[in-house]
Amino acid sequence: GGVIAVNGLADAPGESAAAEGGSFGFARATASAAMTGDNASLSGALGWQRATGIDSFTGHGDKDGYRNLSGRFRGSVTVTPGVELGASALLLTERSEFDGFDPVSFAHTDTLDSSRNRLAAGRAWLKLGNETASWSGQVSASLLGSSNRNDLAGLQQNRTAGSRRNIDAQLEHRFSTGLVAHTVIAAADLEREAFHAHDTIYGGLSDQDRTRDHRALTLEWRGETKALVGDVAVRRDLFNRFKDATSLRASVLASLGGGFAVTGAYAEGIAQPTFFDLYGFFPNNFLGNPSLKPESSRGFEASLRYRRGVIDASLTAYRQRLFDEIVNDATFTSVLNAPGNSRRSGIEATIDWRLGDKLRVSANYAYLQATRPDSVSGRRLTETRRPKHSGSIMLDGASGRFTYGASLAFVGTHLDNRDTYPFARVALGSYWLADARVAYALRPGVEVFVRGANLLNQRYEDVFGYRTEPRAAYVGIRLADRRSSP
Repeated sequence: GGVIAVNGLADAPGESAAAEGGSFGFARATASAAMTGDNASLSGALGWQRATGIDSFTGHGDKDGYRNLSGRFRGSVTVTPGVELGASALLLTERSEFDGFDPVSFAHTDTLDSSRNRLAAGRAWLKLGNETASWSGQVSASLLGSSNRNDLAGLQQNRTAGSRRNIDAQLEHRFSTGLVAHTVIAAADLEREAFHAHDTIYGGLSDQDRTRDHRALTLEWRGETKALVGDVAVRRDLFNRFKDATSLRASVLASLGGGFAVTGAYAEGIAQPTFFDLYGFFPNNFLGNPSLKPESSRGFEASLRYRRGVIDASLTAYRQRLFDEIVNDATFTSVLNAPGNSRRSGIEATIDWRLGDKLRVSANYAYLQATRPDSVSGRRLTETRRPKHSGSIMLDGASGRFTYGASLAFVGTHLDNRDTYPFARVALGSYWLADARVAYALRPGVEVFVRGANLLNQRYEDVFGYRTEPRAAYVGIRLADRRSSP
C-alpha cells in the first residue's frame, strides 16, 4: 500500500531557491521560505519541473515527456503551553505522456497517449501535551481529492476522480513501574472514500460512482528498560464493503552489550483493493473486478545489529505470507485474487562506516525469494519484477567548500510478462547503475553543482517493453539564506 502524508515538516527559518537543467530537456526550479517565532511557525514552497523525455517504446518514435507544478504550506501556533493548532496543505498538477496500445490491434505501440492529473490535500490538527507529559493526545482531520484525465492524440478517452476524508484521534499515557517505562496508546480512525469514473468513447458503459467507509480501533503497549524494548499492538478494522478483520503486531529489541543487539518481530496486516482494481477502466486494456477481496499478510523478522563507534551494521532475515494477493488475470486486462498464498523470504545486510565529515561509506545487499501460486495450474511461480539479488554501495562527504557523493547499484535478473498475446513470461537482464554528484560553495548561501546519472550508460528495462533513460548529466545552482530561530 501507499500513504500520502499531509502533516508537513517544519522548515529551517529563512529562504532558499534552486534551479537545475540537463539531459532530455530536463529543467527544475524550486523556492521555499519559512519563519518561526516563540509560539508560531509558517512555511511554504513551490516547485516546477519538466522534461521532453525519451521514446520508451523503440527509441526512434515520439518522445514522452512530462511537466508538473507543486506547492505546499504548513503553519502551527502554540495557543498555550502544551496546546498546539496546526494546518498543512499540498497541491500538485501534472501532465505525462506515454506509449500505450493500438486501439485496433491492441498491440503495445508508439502512441500519443497522455494523462493529466491534479491532487490537493489538506490537514488540520490539535495537539495536547507533549512526549514527556504523563498524558497527551491529538485530534486531526484531513481531506484529499484527485482527478485524472486520459487523452489519445488530444482526444479525451476517459476520466476518473476520487476523494478521501479522514478523522483520527489518539490518546497516550506514560507511566513507570520499577525499572520499566510504559506507554499505552489508544487510537481511532474514520475514513470515507469516493471514486468516480466516466468514459467518452464507449458511451458511458464503464461509468462508476462508488463510495466506501473504513473505521479502525488500535490499542498499543510499549515497554522499555535499559536493555530491553518491546511493544504489542492490536488493531480492529471495520469495513462496510468487506469482512471486518483483527490484526496483531509484536516486537522486541534486546541489547547484548558491546554494541550488539538482537530484534524480533511478528506482524499481520490487511489492505483493501484500490477503487481502480475494483471499478477502474482504461481504454482497450483494463477493466476492474468488483469481486475482489482484501489482501492480508503475516510475517516474521529477526535481526542482529551492531552499532559502535564509526560502524553501524545489521543482518536481517524475514519470512512473509500474503493471502488473496491481487494479480493480473490471464489476459492482463483485469485483476483477480490469487489462490493459496504468496511467499516472500529473504536476507538483508547493511553496513555504514563513517570517517568524520570527509567520507561516509554505506553498502547493502538483499536476497529475495518471492513466489505465488499460478491462478490456472496452481503450481508455484516466481513473482515478476522482483530480482533475487540486489544491492548498492554509496559514498558521500565534504571537504572545504566541496561536497560530493557517488553510488553504484546492482539489480539482478528478474521476470516480467508480455502485456500482449501470448502474455508469455520473459527474463529481464541484470544491470549496474552508477551515479555521482559534486557541489562547490562559491560563498555562504551560494552553491553550484553537477551530477550524472546512469554513467555506465546501461541499456535496461524494469518493465518489459519500456525503455529507460541512457547516460545523463545535469547542472544547477542553490541559493539559501538560513537563519537560526529566535
